[in-house]
Amino acid sequence: MTDRVCTHAGSMVAALLAATALSASAYAAEAPNISGTYWAVTYNAKIQPVGGGELPLSDAGKAQLAKNVAGLNDGSLVDNARKFCVPDGVPRVLATPYPFEIIQAPPGQVTIIYELNHQIRTVALDKQQQSDDDLSIFPYYNGHSVGHFDGDTLVVETAGFKDKMFADGEGTPLSDDLHTVERIRKTSPTELEDVITIHDPQNYTRDWQARFIYTTRNEVRLEDYVCGEPHRDISQIKGINEARAANARRTVK
Repeated sequence: MTDRVCTHAGSMVAALLAATALSASAYAAEAPNISGTYWAVTYNAKIQPVGGGELPLSDAGKAQLAKNVAGLNDGSLVDNARKFCVPDGVPRVLATPYPFEIIQAPPGQVTIIYELNHQIRTVALDKQQQSDDDLSIFPYYNGHSVGHFDGDTLVVETAGFKDKMFADGEGTPLSDDLHTVERIRKTSPTELEDVITIHDPQNYTRDWQARFIYTTRNEVRLEDYVCGEPHRDISQIKGINEARAANARRTVK
């Protein structure tokens, strides 16, 4: 009897493993391959909305931006992402001037690893987003992300962010009501596009979008990163020297 039970249990395990392998194979076959190492060619410390112009800040958003800028300039407000290496948050991390990797694994998940601040984002492809009440219990710097493939595009919905994050390196405000939707796709064999929609009714009068472009750099390997210590040379990234000069002027003040 025992042998029969063991055999039956073994058959069930084998069937489960086979089903899991089949599911993983089906996922791999259906999902477009966006895995690889990517690196931006330009950097803007201030986030640029699609179409140009100014961000649609509400009165509260304008007041918060002015407060953030003044605090960063006089030193009364600390940029924790740069001083303490906490994650940048979304959308700020999308402007990173350092390389990052997209890994379509394990099955049912897309993993994004950023060299900057050793940030890791996981996008669950096999789950629904939690309710706002549940998300508020354990907010993350980079939020909680779920996603799915829409044709050749990875659609990523993120919510459940920590409060007092910046949208960029200039102190553009965000609240913990932030919800984002990213549409990530290969626009060519050597280019990746990420278009993000920002929904934050506390700081903005309407939703708005930003667009980020990266080149494929599979010959690049991610390196260690620690705040305040020397890192790889990124001076070739357009805009980075201007950003450094502006930051130096701010530090002198």
